[in-house]
Amino acid sequence: MSAIRLCLTDPALRAAGIVMALQGAVVCSFGPYFSTLAVHSFGFGDHGYAVLLALSSLVSVSASVVGGIRADQTANRRQVTLIAVSSLLLGTFLMSVTPGPWVFALTAALLIPVSSITFGQVFALARLAATSYPPQDRDGIMAVIRALFAAPFVVVLPLWSLAFAAGAKVTLIFPVALLLTALMLTAVLRLWPADGSTPWDDRPSGLTFRAALSEMGHPRIAARVIALGAVFSASTVYMAIISLVMVPEIGRGTQDVALYVGLVAGLEVPFMLLIPSLTRGIPRTRLILAGAALYAVHVALLPVLAATPFVWLLVLPAAIGGAVTLTVPIAYLQDLLADRPGAGASLMAVQRLAGDATAATCFALGTTLAGYGTVALLGVAASLIGATALWAADRR
Repeated sequence: MSAIRLCLTDPALRAAGIVMALQGAVVCSFGPYFSTLAVHSFGFGDHGYAVLLALSSLVSVSASVVGGIRADQTANRRQVTLIAVSSLLLGTFLMSVTPGPWVFALTAALLIPVSSITFGQVFALARLAATSYPPQDRDGIMAVIRALFAAPFVVVLPLWSLAFAAGAKVTLIFPVALLLTALMLTAVLRLWPADGSTPWDDRPSGLTFRAALSEMGHPRIAARVIALGAVFSASTVYMAIISLVMVPEIGRGTQDVALYVGLVAGLEVPFMLLIPSLTRGIPRTRLILAGAALYAVHVALLPVLAATPFVWLLVLPAAIGGAVTLTVPIAYLQDLLADRPGAGASLMAVQRLAGDATAATCFALGTTLAGYGTVALLGVAASLIGATALWAADRR
């Protein structure tokens, strides 16, 4: 509760929370339907979708790393964030006025991934603002900010479920995302602390781009980021297959996809807020391994139970496991580069690249060998291997 109070009363933390919540609303409108838009609406097919997913991940991590290093070099974090949000605004605008396969490819593989800089910079802002408070509050503050990313899923996805049940087209997500992005841009312009006038000391790092990259690429850091990426791949696989296994042929549809994802995200929020206090003193890597095991149950059984009422029981292990694997790694990654808030936050994007690349490989291999059920099993195996490797490395 103290972390929630701080996020409500501190102007910088409040700005970070508002921007994060709006970004969550955009992502939950677009994310669950990326695969079905690529495969069915715009005709890219399974392999074309895998290529788009890989390109999207590559651009996302490159932009996040460059943006994070540049923010550390100049301490102009607000300016970097404005560029990222403007890219998202352009992508959603183009898909709203001129939707088509090539515009979708440009938006999905370039413009939206560039906007992922925002995610890391929000956490960099939160980390810097949290330096004004006791160290024991930091994990709680990060958990609250991350929970605000998930909170819109509770409201937005059920609304999409109702809209799709009423006959709305999936492409309606883009004009809605355009409106949400305009609000995000307004929030950054009005609420984000101006560069150079923050109450905390935010000095330029003094590192060259090459030196900053070398720091991030140190084997001790890189190995742990890759392991966390493998853990994260299970959630990417889940988002990739959810709209492909809940199909009309088994009595499901887009409204079921929205409801399922919304339930998982909605349950994640209270668990995200509870984890820092309930698990204090437990090693982070042990928590990540336990969370990955719970999440594996949900991903592995989703294709098997999709046509049955029992599929709704999976939202509980999905929420608990997801709450752990989505929040605990944030502070873990930031501590790997404690003196570089921008670069430390961009490690989340590197983690995501490793996860998305692993998920894209699982998707391509699984659909070639058998089907979406095999994709899920491959994603689960990669996640558990990554969590076990991370636990073993830190245990030594």
